[in-house]
Amino acid sequence: MADDYKLVKYITEQVVIYMETPKQQASVKETWSTKWFGMIPISLALLRDKSATRSESEQQAEELDEYVAEKTEELISHNG
Repeated sequence: MADDYKLVKYITEQVVIYMETPKQQASVKETWSTKWFGMIPISLALLRDKSATRSESEQQAEELDEYVAEKTEELISHNG
């Protein structure tokens, strides 16, 4: 009989928590990776994106340097 009482009490508590939770908060779900591993997957994803962005910007800087050197040589040969 005591186990039945504990079960009813638990179910009642869960229903009350469900009813008192605002819909906005209830609709926010954690991904399984965040639930199991915390912030580690998010930090690794940010680190990966940052390194990808850095390599793209380095490539753009190299292309810009080549373009400037090319135009400088053209100006020098045109004026010289």
